[in-house]
Amino acid sequence: MLHIEQLDVFYGDVQALDGVSLDIEDGAIVAIIGANGAGKTTLIRALAGMNRSASGRVVFRGENILGWPSHRICNLGIGQVAEGRQIFPTLTVDENLDIGAMLPRARVGRAKNRERVLALFPVLAERVHQAAGTLSGGEQQMLAIARCLMGAPQLIMFDEPSLGLAPVVVEAMMGVIRDLNREAGLTVMLVEQNVAQSLALADRAYVLENGRIVMSGTGKELLADDRVRKAYIGL
Repeated sequence: MLHIEQLDVFYGDVQALDGVSLDIEDGAIVAIIGANGAGKTTLIRALAGMNRSASGRVVFRGENILGWPSHRICNLGIGQVAEGRQIFPTLTVDENLDIGAMLPRARVGRAKNRERVLALFPVLAERVHQAAGTLSGGEQQMLAIARCLMGAPQLIMFDEPSLGLAPVVVEAMMGVIRDLNREAGLTVMLVEQNVAQSLALADRAYVLENGRIVMSGTGKELLADDRVRKAYIGL
């Protein structure tokens, strides 16, 4: 589905990504792990068209989309659930969902998509007229995912979906991501601070250090690797 080849990203004179190459197969969960500052969020922003100072190739379903504006990339079917949720706090749950469906690709199926996301997150169905900023942290993360789903994505990039959430809510979020992949058939790129959980979910995983891919393998392989366990899991 997505082929990234020799991707470089700069912030001024500072190189944030250096020759990053990876593949995301259709229907897979791919985890990107690394320490803070390794370049994980930069990678997501580059793929979403938000970091324009990039070179290399980003090929989505056979077409090089590097340099495209973010609205065109979203309309291709690449969705993003950003770090920190980034909902619109003064708008209602329903209004947030409507914003997610503004993409041309999503307008025709908006009513059906709304039914699906409210069935997936029943607590949001109970709060459709409530201001999003009054929701709990877990409910806001549900809304961020639901808003992304309203755009009818084929690939969803999750950036730290468990950040700031209680352990029991984290478990629920990982379950949602697994179900979106297995039952809804969505392809997932997952950047997550809970490395053990993300590797347990992942079909394939990459380790990003100082802007470079230094290791890759299946999720199970990296979860069993002593270097990964010592560096990122603390075992």
